[in-house]
Amino acid sequence: MRKKFLFLVLATLLLAIVHITHAQQPGKIFRIGFLDSSTAAGGMSLLDTFRQELGKLGWNDGKTITIEYRFAELKNERLPALAADLVRLRVDLIVVPGAPPALAAKSATTTIPIVMTTVSDPVGVGLVANLARPGGNITGFSGLAPELNTKRLEILKDAVPKLVRVGLLHPPGVSKGRELQLKELRPAALALKLRMEEIETQIDAKGLESAFQTAKHKQVGAVMTTNATNFFAEKKQIVELAGKFRLPAIYFQKEFVDEGGLMSYGADFDDLYRRDLPVQQATKFEFVINLKAAKQIGLTIPPRVLERANKVIQ
Repeated sequence: MRKKFLFLVLATLLLAIVHITHAQQPGKIFRIGFLDSSTAAGGMSLLDTFRQELGKLGWNDGKTITIEYRFAELKNERLPALAADLVRLRVDLIVVPGAPPALAAKSATTTIPIVMTTVSDPVGVGLVANLARPGGNITGFSGLAPELNTKRLEILKDAVPKLVRVGLLHPPGVSKGRELQLKELRPAALALKLRMEEIETQIDAKGLESAFQTAKHKQVGAVMTTNATNFFAEKKQIVELAGKFRLPAIYFQKEFVDEGGLMSYGADFDDLYRRDLPVQQATKFEFVINLKAAKQIGLTIPPRVLERANKVIQ
C-alpha cells in the first residue's frame, strides 16, 4: 500500500503541479487536498511514506506544499461536507482513495483536478466517461476489483479442501461499487458450486467481531471481503479475527498478509503506480500466501496452489 500510494500521488501530483505552474506565480505554496473515507490511524503508514518521499524530491509539507487531510472516520455521509471544505480552501489538487470520496469530490467541484486511486470501476460508478478519454477533471487508476474478487473466490476454492460455503463481508448500505462487485461474485459462486453468505458488516471493532460470529454461525468454511478502503483501515483486526475464529481468508491487498493474514491476490501496485495518466487498469498481479497463518488455523495449502504464488511467507 505504501508504494502503490506513493507512485500514484508522486506521479499525479508532480504532473498537476507542472501544469499549474504555468498559470500561477513562482514561489506559490501549493495546497493538496487528501479526502479519505477511512481514518487517519488506518492510513498513517502510507501517509508517513508519502510525506517522506515527497521530501526527498523537495516537496516539503508546510514549506513548498501544504497538505489538507480530511478523513470521514468510516462515515461516508460526511464525505460531501469534507469535499466542500477542501473546495472552499481552493486546494490545487484533490487525492481520493476509493469511489465514495471520489464521487463526493466530483460533486463538489468541476474545476479542481481530482486524482483517484484504484477505484473498482470508474466508468460504472459514473466518475469518468471512459478510460481512454475520461473527460472532466478526474483521472487516476482502476483496480479491477470486481474481476479480481472473482479470482479470489476461485483461489479460496482451490486452497481450502471441500469448501462449500464462503462468507462475504461487505459494508452496510448501497453503493455502486459494492453492487458491481456483487454482480460479478454471485454468478461466480454459482459456477464454482459455492454458497456465498453475504454478511453486512459495520466496520468497527464491535461490528467486525459480530460479522465473524455470524460467519461462524452460518458454518462458512472461509471468508473474504469486498474491496473497500474501510476494510483496509481495519486490516489488523480483521486478520486477528480470522485467526481467532480459525477461518481461512483471502484479502485484496498484500498488506493484510503483512499483518499475518493467510492469502492475498490483487494488482501489483508497484507496477501500476509507476505509470502515467490518464485512467489505466492494472495489468500485473500478485498472489501472496502466508504459511505461518495457514499452520495457525490448521490449513494445509495444496501444492498446486503454492506453485501459483508469487511469494510464499514461511
